[in-house]
Amino acid sequence: MSEQHKGTHWLVGVAAFVIIIAGLKAASQIVVPLMLSIFIAIVCAPVMASLRRRHVPTWLSILLVVAFIMIGIGSLGVLVGASLDSFSSQIPTYRARLATEMSNAIAMLNQLGLQISYDQVKSYVDPSVLMQMVANALRGLGSALTNMILVVMIVVFILFEAVELPRKLSLALNDASQSLQGFQSFIQSVNRYLVIKTSVSALTGVCITVWLWLLGVDFPVLWGVCAFLLNFVPNIGSFIAAVPAIMLAFVQLGALSAGLTGIGFFVVNLIIGNVIEPRYMGRGLGLSTLVVFLSLILWGWVFGPVGMLLSIPLTIIVKIALEANPRTQWLAIMIDSHPEAEKEK
Repeated sequence: MSEQHKGTHWLVGVAAFVIIIAGLKAASQIVVPLMLSIFIAIVCAPVMASLRRRHVPTWLSILLVVAFIMIGIGSLGVLVGASLDSFSSQIPTYRARLATEMSNAIAMLNQLGLQISYDQVKSYVDPSVLMQMVANALRGLGSALTNMILVVMIVVFILFEAVELPRKLSLALNDASQSLQGFQSFIQSVNRYLVIKTSVSALTGVCITVWLWLLGVDFPVLWGVCAFLLNFVPNIGSFIAAVPAIMLAFVQLGALSAGLTGIGFFVVNLIIGNVIEPRYMGRGLGLSTLVVFLSLILWGWVFGPVGMLLSIPLTIIVKIALEANPRTQWLAIMIDSHPEAEKEK
């Protein structure tokens, strides 16, 4: 292939990528519920497969899985919704307390010889805005879940289709066995990643909730849900989840409780992120920090808060797909956080 043809090939590829992203953003109201449905269906697929192996009829398996989904999400939605409403109503109070604590801290620094103006600090950064951003992000996720009936219906149809897909492929393709084997390998990799990551994230959220409840920090369930959701974002997710909880502990209970809150987040993420998760997940699905940031920006811009929360799972799925094709393995190596391990596969 000549250099001119290579350049044209890359130019067409970039143009197609831009068009696809623009189309996804324009159709975000349809795509976001579909993405949530696919995510939930993949996570629930092993449960349904386990029930079917025990000779439970397919329709009953799906009914039990859907009932579990609705009970779990409904209960969590009630708890988080109540906490979020109370938290939003108290944000002005927390903002005033935070301003007082910051003024006291700056006055202490001025006594030590560091001349700092509170107004100048506030003009550059207002930490209380972060609390409002967290509330807005969770409200954005809640608004996406308001289409719960649509999401559940799509999940049901996906689970039914997953049962019939192998038979359809065997009838539609000449080399069905080879195609089916590759497809099943891809699905198993994606399924394994999402199930393990969801389980680990749930464990993180539960640990954070219990720790904050013991410390007496307001709305521990809300911050536990934040820790659960942001645990899907490697490298920076745990830090983002910890900041508003630490700030709230600081204005509510003082510096000691804020420090204990930070220590709790650090210990939980150290043990779960560096001991438990690698043991079950392996280190072959890591992403470089740059790719994580770019994924958050891109998918957050396209799909809003839901896109930010699903950005890393989406990118991981793309990476698994790139690994499955020998012609695109070099792209998987480029976005990997451990390219040496990727090369040895």
